[in-house]
Amino acid sequence: MKKYLHSLLVGMAVSITTPAALAASENVIKKPMPIKAVVLAMFEHGEVTGDRPGELQLWLERGGLDNKIDFPLGEHDIYTNNEGVLVICTGGGVPNATASVMALGMDQRFDFSDTYWLVAGIGGGDPSDVSLGTGVWAKHVVDGDLLYEIDAREIPKEWEYGLIPLGAYKPNQESTGWTVDTIHFALNEPLVDWAYNLTKDYSVADTPAIKEFREQYVNFPNARKKPFVTMGDTIGSSKYWHGELLNNWANDWMHLYAGPDSEFMTTNMEDNGTFTAFGRLARTGLVDKERVLVLRTVSNYTHPPKDKTAAWSTTAPYPDGGLPAIVAAFEMGTIVIDNLVQNWDIYQDAIPGSAEAAALAKKK
Repeated sequence: MKKYLHSLLVGMAVSITTPAALAASENVIKKPMPIKAVVLAMFEHGEVTGDRPGELQLWLERGGLDNKIDFPLGEHDIYTNNEGVLVICTGGGVPNATASVMALGMDQRFDFSDTYWLVAGIGGGDPSDVSLGTGVWAKHVVDGDLLYEIDAREIPKEWEYGLIPLGAYKPNQESTGWTVDTIHFALNEPLVDWAYNLTKDYSVADTPAIKEFREQYVNFPNARKKPFVTMGDTIGSSKYWHGELLNNWANDWMHLYAGPDSEFMTTNMEDNGTFTAFGRLARTGLVDKERVLVLRTVSNYTHPPKDKTAAWSTTAPYPDGGLPAIVAAFEMGTIVIDNLVQNWDIYQDAIPGSAEAAALAKKK
């Protein structure tokens, strides 16, 4: 039924290729390329190869995703390999991520009905929970943009911060009126557990620069650890917020929308837009929301050590330019993608971590 619905939608979807490209081959519409997995990178520093790497470059240079496909509605071209894996760089920020994922999901050249989606990028990390380079798998994505905000110079004295939920009357209060339903996105927990278990023993590179930087966080034992792999939740927002008080807000905000079992650990600038796009695409069967993973690796902390100011740490250079986190996102992501492809006879129809997948694995 899913594949039938997809074939109908392919015929109905708005074309995002050029008329000349469509005219060149009728197979563009009739036989879309089945995609097993999509990797979502968010930014690149300069060229896509040969210079300082962002989140895309390693997938091309080390991951073998070097079949370039024009993508006129994207910030960058699309790249694939012969195993059915595709990587896209959405462009940084919520608007770019939303537009790029929507454009890709509606592209008639591809069949995403069975596709797994992996967000693999860097992010800020709460020093109470993580150290630099740490890989964090999320079970909850929460939007940090959809709110009321009062300038810090004008907030009531009894408030810790001036960020208020839509439809509420004070900070950290559940909405009592108007709000929107695209603030909290829950991921498939068994799938997240599966990805974590695959990668939990991965050894993130520990460099002298990130070691020196983390030693400043004398009152934060997790921040001073060597980088590790864990599970924790992420807040997305276009605003690059920073500081201890806003970090307190982020922890409150996560619990308010994702429940007491959630744990804010990373911040990003795209995932709320990405998941809003997934929600729209899933309405018509173009993507399966249950097949989405989010991996954020820590390039910087969300607030300073006790002897530094928020203004200092907001603009402080990332140790090693954030490269250890970029490498970790690629290498951990590769472990997951390779496992999906190698076991496609199981995972095309049964999601990893499910009872159905376990039963099929026993029959192999």
